[in-house]
Amino acid sequence: MSVADAAGLAGRVLTEVEKAVVGKHDKLALVLAAVLAKGHVLLEDFPGLGKTLAARSFAQALGLDFARAQFTPDLLPADLTGSFIYDQREGRFDFRKGPLFTGLLLADEINRTPPKTQAALLEAMQERQITIEGETFLLPEPFHVIATANPVEYEGTYPLPEAQLDRFLLRVSFGYPGPEQEYDVVARRLVRRREEIDLDQVTDATGVLAMQAAVEEIEVDASIGRYCVDLVTATRQHPDALTGASPRGSLGLVLAARGFALLRGRDYVIPEDIKAVARPVLSHRITVRPELWMTQASGERIVDAVLSDVPAPPTLGGRRS
Repeated sequence: MSVADAAGLAGRVLTEVEKAVVGKHDKLALVLAAVLAKGHVLLEDFPGLGKTLAARSFAQALGLDFARAQFTPDLLPADLTGSFIYDQREGRFDFRKGPLFTGLLLADEINRTPPKTQAALLEAMQERQITIEGETFLLPEPFHVIATANPVEYEGTYPLPEAQLDRFLLRVSFGYPGPEQEYDVVARRLVRRREEIDLDQVTDATGVLAMQAAVEEIEVDASIGRYCVDLVTATRQHPDALTGASPRGSLGLVLAARGFALLRGRDYVIPEDIKAVARPVLSHRITVRPELWMTQASGERIVDAVLSDVPAPPTLGGRRS
């Protein structure tokens, strides 16, 4: 599949999802860019802003098998991975697959389950496989996790450790809609006369893999790669940061920017692509100094600061940025 064909297909997916999630084009584009870059997404926002709806809509439009796991305090790792069950008739243990064996997993309210269960996702997200009783099982391709978390109601929650946050390519917040967008949500529900929203399947797993292969063809100039490294290095040197983004942050910037460039119909990355994905790629990988927790200091502010301070490359191999 050519980059142009992949861009057209991705555009139709985005249009279909926007039938369900109203007024969030830019945020949805980021989520789709992450999927095209073979990444996982953390949707962190207040209740009722369409996080679960967005995940389900992407699964429908992309034609991926969909599974939802509600992360509760009593959820066990085996509830996600599956486990061996003894078959009395055959006299042997058979493996029964858990919800991880799907194309798109919605990990709903991921911060409400203990770290032991959260850690069960690490191997699946990074290596796209799980190991049980010394036996390794490959997950289907493509495999993506869209997790949700609420930034309120911290009682009874378990903040994600930095190692797991680092596995998410992007952290995206939808935010509240404007008055007209919110009325559009109400009006569409009244016209529909039911809660369910039916979306057309635009592609399938094979099509998603083809789009991801097209992303691998996106050109990244050396100056763009060095710009990403300079941005990430600057987060480590910022005075408000206890720890800055890891080298996985530099890689995440390049990968997400390639997915974003494909959505724009380009076969090369420009500095504006990097700037568009910098906040959702880097902010959750930065730890603010504890003495600044009661101030306005945040990962987002540090990313904004380094974007202002680090000069962007002016040209790209003869292509003007």
